[in-house]
Amino acid sequence: MTSAPHLDRLSALLAGLAPRVRVARPPPAAARLDVAADAAPGLHLYLLAEGKMALELTSTASRELQAPCIVVCRADTPHALIAAAADWSQLICARAWLDGPVAALLLGEFAEPQVLALAGAESSLQHVVKLIAAELQAPRCGQPALLDRAGDILFIGLLRHLIAHPDKRGGLLNGLAEPRIARALVAIHARPQLHWTLETLAAEAGMSRTAFANTFRDVMWQTPGKYLAAIRLAIARRAVQAGKGLKSAARDAGYANTSALSRALARPAALQ
Repeated sequence: MTSAPHLDRLSALLAGLAPRVRVARPPPAAARLDVAADAAPGLHLYLLAEGKMALELTSTASRELQAPCIVVCRADTPHALIAAAADWSQLICARAWLDGPVAALLLGEFAEPQVLALAGAESSLQHVVKLIAAELQAPRCGQPALLDRAGDILFIGLLRHLIAHPDKRGGLLNGLAEPRIARALVAIHARPQLHWTLETLAAEAGMSRTAFANTFRDVMWQTPGKYLAAIRLAIARRAVQAGKGLKSAARDAGYANTSALSRALARPAALQ
């Protein structure tokens, strides 16, 4: 008896995100760590191994952090971390730049900072957290290269956990957590240039056309057509920004011709 193929929900998404992750320690002699807004698409990840800290979003809004936890903030959100007695020894910082065309779709999941308690986290995420902490406490040869690679694993482990334990009623991570919708999303992410229709996406999900359309809308908070259009437009914009011509960008993103792409690029963002 042949078993069903394993559904890899992350590989195509990661290809569309093209993440670059750098791990670092905060400066040692400050009572607070202020982080200004950065327009480059990405996330800040903070791993608090022991103790408590405060996350300040505005001068009047703050949240207490209890270790062990990971805090995720969008790079375009100014924030600050405040440590008692300026003790940063148990804090690890990482910056994830998202250079791929799917970045905006993932960043939409973090309109508000998220705090992930590590007590019940995926085992793979706990392993990489221990590796990073041990390396920073006792650095050895090749530490920068090791930390950069460990940062990539931390980012993947975080996404795995968020997909396995979505805390929202809808959105991209919630969609990837639903196996049938995830199959359609993986197909879109892996082959956005194909001539996808509601029927072919429903077939990928193993559902009827009506059931797929309704479930997708309930889980993703948008229609399959709107999601596919957003993916294609992001790919096309990134291609144009990289210096590709409209013809090449249209082909990469799955537009019928350059005229269709030009109309999409000219459409106001509120209408897309």
